Amino acid sequence: MNQKEIRWKQRFENFEKAFLQLSDAINKFESLDDLSKEGLIQRFEYTFELAWKTLKDYLESEGIITLFPRETLKQGFKVEILNNGETWIDMLEKRNLLAHTYDQTNFDLALKSIQESYFPELIKLYEFFRSNK
Repeated sequence: MNQKEIRWKQRFENFEKAFLQLSDAINKFESLDDLSKEGLIQRFEYTFELAWKTLKDYLESEGIITLFPRETLKQGFKVEILNNGETWIDMLEKRNLLAHTYDQTNFDLALKSIQESYFPELIKLYEFFRSNK
């Protein structure tokens, strides 16, 4: 196993922990109060960060070098690791907006986007990494 392969697998371990915590929060969504829902949004933010960084490391282990998040996501889509490139780019663009959850409209939009669009894509990426570990 080469150094780049070791690196993505180590990063995956962190992504997996974050993903499982986010999954737990999503599964308990109906019983969460507003403070806990803010925590769910925070969990999404760091899970997304680890997702694209794990993808970047995986691509490097395959000989594909990327420098920036958008470039990494585009390459992930190009090599058919990511199925819905538009949703991933939307996640990237909205991650800063999600931090502003003090506005009720943004708060509700963030929760809806995470549950309906973003989390299903994170599941697919998680499953890809698990099957290639």
